[in-house]
Amino acid sequence: MKFSNGNWMDRDGFTLQYPSQLHDTAVHDDKAVLYAPFVPIVHRGNTLDGGMMTIELSAPAADVIGVKMIHHKGKMKEFPSFEVKSQEPAFLTEDTDRTFTFQSGRLKTEVNKAGSWSVQFKGDDELLTETGSRNMSYIMSDEKQSFMREQLSLDVGELIYGLGERFGPFVKNGQSIDIWNEDGGTGSEQAYKSIPFYISSKGYGIFVNQPENVSFEVGSEKVSNVQFSVKGESLEYYVIYGPTMKEVLKKYTDLTGKPSLPPAWSFGLWLSTSFTTDYDEETVNQFVDGMIERDIPLDVFHFDCFWMKEFEWCNFKWDDRVFPEPAAMLKRLKEKGLKICVWINPYIGQKSQLFDEGQQNGYLLKRADGSVWQWDKWQAGQAIVDFTNPDACKWFEEKLEMLMDMGVDSFKTDFGERIPTDVVYHNGEDPEKMHNYYTYLYNETVFNLLERKRGKGEAALFARSATAGSQKFPVHWGGDCWSNYRSMAETLRGGLSFSLSGFSFWSHDISGFEHGATPDLYKRWTQFGLLSSHSRYHGNSEYKVPWNYGDEAVDVTRQFTKLKNRLMPYLFSQACEATESGVAMMRPMVLEFPEDDTCQYLDRQYMLGDSLLVAPIFNAKGTVRYYVPKGSWTNFLTEEKIAGGRWYTEEHNYMSLPLLVKGSSLLITGAQEQTAEYDYLQDVTVHVFDLQEGETAAADVWTKEGEKAGWAKASRSGSTITVETEGLTGCTLHLHREDIDRADGGKLEAAGKGKTLVMTGDKAVLSLNESRESHL
Repeated sequence: MKFSNGNWMDRDGFTLQYPSQLHDTAVHDDKAVLYAPFVPIVHRGNTLDGGMMTIELSAPAADVIGVKMIHHKGKMKEFPSFEVKSQEPAFLTEDTDRTFTFQSGRLKTEVNKAGSWSVQFKGDDELLTETGSRNMSYIMSDEKQSFMREQLSLDVGELIYGLGERFGPFVKNGQSIDIWNEDGGTGSEQAYKSIPFYISSKGYGIFVNQPENVSFEVGSEKVSNVQFSVKGESLEYYVIYGPTMKEVLKKYTDLTGKPSLPPAWSFGLWLSTSFTTDYDEETVNQFVDGMIERDIPLDVFHFDCFWMKEFEWCNFKWDDRVFPEPAAMLKRLKEKGLKICVWINPYIGQKSQLFDEGQQNGYLLKRADGSVWQWDKWQAGQAIVDFTNPDACKWFEEKLEMLMDMGVDSFKTDFGERIPTDVVYHNGEDPEKMHNYYTYLYNETVFNLLERKRGKGEAALFARSATAGSQKFPVHWGGDCWSNYRSMAETLRGGLSFSLSGFSFWSHDISGFEHGATPDLYKRWTQFGLLSSHSRYHGNSEYKVPWNYGDEAVDVTRQFTKLKNRLMPYLFSQACEATESGVAMMRPMVLEFPEDDTCQYLDRQYMLGDSLLVAPIFNAKGTVRYYVPKGSWTNFLTEEKIAGGRWYTEEHNYMSLPLLVKGSSLLITGAQEQTAEYDYLQDVTVHVFDLQEGETAAADVWTKEGEKAGWAKASRSGSTITVETEGLTGCTLHLHREDIDRADGGKLEAAGKGKTLVMTGDKAVLSLNESRESHL
């Protein structure tokens, strides 16, 4: 929301007041309080008939400073509020004639006392950002609506990322963004997942701790400022110092919650009935058996909306006209090695038998007059479950628990964005603040049920909406996208933006949700989808089985599904590490190579974990232009060497795309191709890529239960590479640079010619052909 009329004036209809000077301070055990009147106090008369900003500084963790701006404390609406985890806060203060300093770890806030209002945030004594005269503001409209506003400076060349799953430009500079969840598809400025957190290329982040609509102007109102504002009498934000972007994400997720680890099976291929297609048990069996007959691995089958009767969503009962024996059907599907997911949402149509139950027991959102809130969008007479009512949560869980007892393993928690504000909640929560926060309670309820019933590490959602903290309830997918290359590209932009908002696991509808996918698009999106954190075929009015798109689509699906399954020891280790670091599996190039200016704007390629570079193909010609950062790289599919520090333009068939491994990497793959869930320590291949003189590369291996249980390490000295492992059995070593000439001490047994050998011990010393040494 814009309040300025150029640099010198305010917009008509608004009166703005600003802190003019620091008048007084108070230091308490848990915070420091600053008192900043709106007019300079030059004599006692200035203390009368004027307002003041009260600013509380806190330190919930090292390198984090909270700033809470308050006008009238008695009007503050505190709930609902995000959960912010305090980690034994500690801070230092220093008060001199010129400045008041508040310090947390390596981050400090310096408030000017000697002149006009100025607050600087410094990391390791370097200026990160600042707020000055006319930036921090209390605003009143002519309609008597109050606002709180902050403006933080943007440095020359500084770039801003994040703010949720945004499908527009990846770099947010120049954009106006409202943190307000809406069901707008991937082709609009609206977002299903609006997160009031941004991250700067300078190595700091800003988390605005307000669950309601936060209006951001990122260099769009004042071109050298990031502005954020909310309605009301207070505004709280946290400055988080890295100094790297990865460290910012770790500290942000330390505050708001680490992502939970999805189960290993969830990383395999998901196949859906699609949405409005006609399907019954016979159709489902044709899909599943068709995948088996064509040797396409499948881990999860998903039943979308019409597993329930029309007009009765949600009643959580199988439509007996097409699924007469659901328990027996699920048993047969699970005997084929599948996990089962079903679609749900928090809306109750009037025709559903649950509507009467919910109305009678007070489980549904109400209007101010006590009647149930209803409308006719989506479902006729639709009402919404009130998750602020503990009894409603228990009621909702009981319905889902019956499905789990029947064999359901996961829920697609759709919707949660169209939450009205003209309602009354059971616990009296502010409906404006609840609009975004509703999705947190909805997905938390379902996720916690899955954990209780299936055990920790076995819970997986397929959620569309999110807010800050929702990363604790994975997995999320990108919502309704069109079936064309433009939408494929905007989908990736949304995922990369989401990954810089604290979320580690993300998926999308392979080949697009809306009808019209061509065989060409299907095959190219399949490559992208199976090189994503999670992979699902789903659509609106089209069956998404690969044979509907031709024999070659079957071959592409088979090859890339098996490739992903073989990569699972690497991918799952990256997933496990993400739960500790808060760094996404799919990550923008700028996150992995922040020192490379070329990576700052890249949004058509990404890193899958810390070692794999993926460049999807976004056209029917099969051409791709992508950038490779400095260093040595290897195409994982062809073993071709790629020199870094330059752009490439290539043409690829449907069995290929740029999938590069960073040099000096050690990457571990598995032997299992038929499923994503297996023993990642057994029969592994240790790949060593371009290890240079004096370098060491290492990788951990985690069990499918999420326990670190093995590792491999390779080091190079001259023409000798030493490889050591622990906890790995049936280990094969693969060098991707040169043929092996001989193995020292008989500790390797050749398994064919060239670069692949089977290790018979947990240590191998390799001497490389000296005639090739200059190429190493």
